Amino acid sequence: MRFNVIANDPGTKARAGIFETAHGKVETPIFMPVGTAGTVKAVHQRELVNDIKAQIILGNTYHLYLRPGLDLIEKAGGLHKFNGWSRPILTDSGGYQVYSLADVRKIKEDGVKFQSHIDGSKHLFTPERVMDIQRIIGADIIMAFDECTPYPCDYKYAKNSMELTHRWLKRCCDHVDSTIPKYDYEQHLFPIVQGSTYKDLRTSSAETIASYNRSGNAIGGLSVGEPAEEMYAMTDLVCEILPKDKPRYLMGVGTPENILECIALGVDMFDCVMPTRNARNGMLFTTEGIINIRNEKWKEDLSCIDSGLENEISTFYSKAYLRHLIISKEILGAQIASIHNLAFYLWLVKAARQQIINGSFDNWKRAIVGKISRRL
Repeated sequence: MRFNVIANDPGTKARAGIFETAHGKVETPIFMPVGTAGTVKAVHQRELVNDIKAQIILGNTYHLYLRPGLDLIEKAGGLHKFNGWSRPILTDSGGYQVYSLADVRKIKEDGVKFQSHIDGSKHLFTPERVMDIQRIIGADIIMAFDECTPYPCDYKYAKNSMELTHRWLKRCCDHVDSTIPKYDYEQHLFPIVQGSTYKDLRTSSAETIASYNRSGNAIGGLSVGEPAEEMYAMTDLVCEILPKDKPRYLMGVGTPENILECIALGVDMFDCVMPTRNARNGMLFTTEGIINIRNEKWKEDLSCIDSGLENEISTFYSKAYLRHLIISKEILGAQIASIHNLAFYLWLVKAARQQIINGSFDNWKRAIVGKISRRL
């Protein structure tokens, strides 16, 4: 996977780049809408392309493995053909679900035994099995199997977990390198840096991950409850170690402010459920600030949702109408709000990219963070 950095911001470590997969090019910095079960909730693929301008979406190995299941996905010819998305896809390995299923899983050297959240059935994920599952799903970018530690986490546990993640990484790499893709295109494996919020562990993990010289690298185990300052410190530390000629993916982050701050630290790729989850609850991110559309103040506001965005959804529907839909629990309300929030996130990273190319990202970021973070 070729990754070219085309511009560096002179005032920060931000960079604009582009990488290419079998299903198309991705311009960075980029935000990836989360399509956990093969769909971005409440959003049609047509809207992902036309309104949101998404270049790549994310799926989840754990959820797709359980439902609809591998047999059906393979019969369809992979996730791209199953869900009708012809652009790049990245799959998370299920490591975060291992973290979140603490009450129904057991972690051992071989892998993780867990119970399905759907029917209670028991399953085993090993590094090799997770690679095979992602082969069948057919994502362009696949993630190594890791353990995501909680926050706070004591040093001994974080160290043992990190070392286990590294041993699993070797098994993932060995297995991927000894097998061929299920379909007629290459898949690119990204290792994941762990180490909680301990500088020496993060340093060791980043150095280990970098030594594998894979197509790109991910930073995991952040945005799990730690203060933003710690997340930034760990991200900055890791980005200084990870290769500059490969994309860096910060997993599960985050707010618009988080994204801009981490772009400034050298991160290229982001994903988060926040824009769609918050949309379904009536929270909108706009170019003027954050709106709780449920508030009475928007009841008779017939102005459009956000005139600062170019997509048809945000400029066609009024705040009053969207509020009516959300209050009435109409499905269309969740759809409009989700499309809008994702369009805002993709606008944000596109604007950041242009500012990097112009050499003005630092000043632009300082000005816009306060504006888009304020409550209206």
